[in-house]
Formats: sequence, C-alpha cells, structure tokens
Amino acid sequence: MNASELEATARDLVAERKGILAADESSGTIQKRLASIGVESTEHSRRAWRQLLFTTPGIDEYISGVILFDETIRQHANDGRRLVDILTANGVLPGIKVDKGAKPLVGSSSEKVTEGLDGLRARLAEYCDLGARFTKWRAVIAIGPGLPSSHAIAVNADVLARYAALSQEAGLVPIVEPEVLMDGSHDIHRCLEVTSATLRRVFQSLAEQGVHLEGILLKPNMVLSGKDAPTREGPEAVAAATVRCFRRAVPAAVPGIVFLSGGQTDAEATENLDAINRLSADQPWELSFSYGRGLQATPLKVWGGDAANVPAAQAAFQERARLTSAARMGAYEPAMA
Repeated sequence: MNASELEATARDLVAERKGILAADESSGTIQKRLASIGVESTEHSRRAWRQLLFTTPGIDEYISGVILFDETIRQHANDGRRLVDILTANGVLPGIKVDKGAKPLVGSSSEKVTEGLDGLRARLAEYCDLGARFTKWRAVIAIGPGLPSSHAIAVNADVLARYAALSQEAGLVPIVEPEVLMDGSHDIHRCLEVTSATLRRVFQSLAEQGVHLEGILLKPNMVLSGKDAPTREGPEAVAAATVRCFRRAVPAAVPGIVFLSGGQTDAEATENLDAINRLSADQPWELSFSYGRGLQATPLKVWGGDAANVPAAQAAFQERARLTSAARMGAYEPAMA
C-alpha cells in the first residue's frame, strides 16, 4: 500500500465542484432501467447506454470518477477503444464495484450480508491491470420492527472493513458504502439512530483492520424519513440530522463523503445535497455525491434507446451533473433547473 497515492486519489475523487457517477448497476437493476424505456437489456444496449454517458463532451467538468460494473470495465466503444481508456483520456478516474450482492444473513429471514470476499484479492489485482483506480462495496441495513439487529450491523461492518483493507493493499481507494435503506414508514429520528449506530460500528471495524482512513471515501445514505412515512421531512431537517450524525460518527481523517441518491428523485437528491452543504461550511470532510439514478434518470428517458437522441441525452446528463455540482457546493437554486 502506498498511502500517499491512496490519499491523492481520494482527494481527486472529491475535488471541488466534482463528484462520482455510479454506473455499476447489477444485471437485474440495469435490466429494470432499460425496460422502463422499452429497451431490452443486452450486451449491446448496456454498452450503448454507458458509452453515451462516458463520451459526453466536458464530462470531467463535474464528474471526477465513474464506478463500473465488471462487464463494463471489459467493454469497448464503437471506435474500438476501451471504455476505461475513454474515461481516463477525459480526465475521469475509473472505479469498479467488487461486491457480489447482498444475500440472506444466516439465521435471519429479513436481514442481509454482502458477499464477495472469496477470491477478492485476485480480482482486485485483475481490476488494477484493467485500469481501475478505486473500488466500491455496498452493504444494506434495513429498518423495521426489531430491525436492524446488532448482529447484522456488526457482520456487514466487518465485511466492509475486510474489503477496504484488501483494496488498499492492492493500491485501490475503497469506497465504503453502508446504506441504511429508505424502505419503511420510520421517521427521520429512527433513521438518525440507525445510521449513527451503523457508522460507529463500521469505523470500529475499519480501525481493527488497520484501514488507512485518509485513503478511503465514505458513501452513506442521507438521514431521511422512510419513503412510506406519514410525514417526510424537508431538506433543512435532512441536512441538520445528517450533519449531526456525521459529526458523531465519522472521523475527521476521512477526506470525503460521497452520498448515494438511494431512492430519491432527481430533485430531492439535489435539494438535500444542497441543504447539507449550505450547513457544512466548517465540516472537516468534502461532502460530494456518488449518484446513479440521480444523474441517469432524466438522460435515460431522453435517450429512449434511439441513437438519434444521443446528443440530447448527453446534454441532459451534463445538465443534471451541473445542477448536482451546484448542490455539492451549496449553490443550487430551483430556478437553475
């Protein structure tokens, strides 16, 4: 592990005005997204969509890195260039999702643990050779009656820490993603309680595994009301709860926090990110984004699977990136949309 190189990469990923595009949808997720516009999910259609995003003119103005799926890091564009090389040539760092998805936790009918540690060291070496500079691993924590259990939090935290240690050993910056899900009718106070407990346990495990905190990024959920809550709090309350949570649980050594958009609409994710940054001028971390749906939903509809719509879809993607960048700087106004 070269600590200074890890730190430099982590800082580059949370550079001023910039954030990360999450284009690492699993086969099932990308199938659903393409189906929403009437397009069959094939190797060709998945490549066409991601090529559209990665070749957007001026992508590096607002995007510092892109998280790829295993299939994507091996694909070539129409002109024969590797998609990874296109990103690198445009000043965007390629990353890779390395987990194998959340599976049922032994002994539980409702909680999950993310798998993929078996063979990870060899896969990381291969991804380095393919051009990756950083990695991502997602764990999911559910809120519900009697949930989450301390056992589920602990198991997922330990797995996240093991993944992070192996990534740094390989020279790759790990993005640590413990996502407390929006599913449910819980209020924002319950989300704050669970997110705080989860983050404290994650950083305990990272310390136990000897992970270099200056060479990681944290990808958490915002502290939100459940999507089925009778009353859902607005951006100001979300910002206050989120910043309070991080000040309690996230060490100042971590260079950046890149939020997931996790079930929010484009507008909601943008407004909440903006409110958080307006409240966070004196915080020790860069507060940025690592959005999938929050950046892709609008351009996906514009594209509709039609090659003739590529320029318009790229313009829509660049516009979503511009607005999200403004929110990342605490400078977004609804009139900008």
